[in-house]
Amino acid sequence: MNTRLQTAIVITALGVSAVTLSTKANACGIPDYRTPSSFHWSLPRTLPNSAAAAVVEASAATQASAAANSAAASAVNPLQLLEPITGLWQVTFTSKGNPGIPDGAQLDAGFVTWHADGTEIMNSGRAPPSGSFCMGTFRHTSVYGYKLNHYTLAWDPTGTVFVGPGNVREQLQLDRSGNSYSGTFVITQFGVNGTTVLGSVTGTVSAQRITPDTN
Repeated sequence: MNTRLQTAIVITALGVSAVTLSTKANACGIPDYRTPSSFHWSLPRTLPNSAAAAVVEASAATQASAAANSAAASAVNPLQLLEPITGLWQVTFTSKGNPGIPDGAQLDAGFVTWHADGTEIMNSGRAPPSGSFCMGTFRHTSVYGYKLNHYTLAWDPTGTVFVGPGNVREQLQLDRSGNSYSGTFVITQFGVNGTTVLGSVTGTVSAQRITPDTN
């Protein structure tokens, strides 16, 4: 596997688990978590400009009536009337615009739940010992548009060396049907000090809603 692609896959698995990072842990100043005093870290204090922020946010004017359409109300969970993206989704992250990584390469896939209180949680395809769960918070940018700010805690593949916090920024557009969404993402992996950038990747994200009747 291409080294850059491997690195991108583990970064976009919502944390870094690449062999290239784990083998250079000492050089990067990444401590072994088994030393009690070593597990100290800070949230990212400075973030690079997000490529996702360049996505044009769709106008809400022509979509307001669809959001309020009572005919659709009986087909969705009541919570979706308050927050249309609420529910369980199967999500895929795809590379785009990364030097040395083919556009269209799948970087990660998993399941994500969006809550009506404005929070979100994801079960990534990354190995559980390296940290497969991560969480975020979101807000509307338009009737069907969303902005997500998501944080991760990344470990090496063995689950014994803490790499640092990661940040995921997404700009999303929910389909009018309410059953799919798509958008862009930027993932930035930081070292334990929350400032040193270890790497970043960009791409597109897409998801399909999972319901009690989904096969």
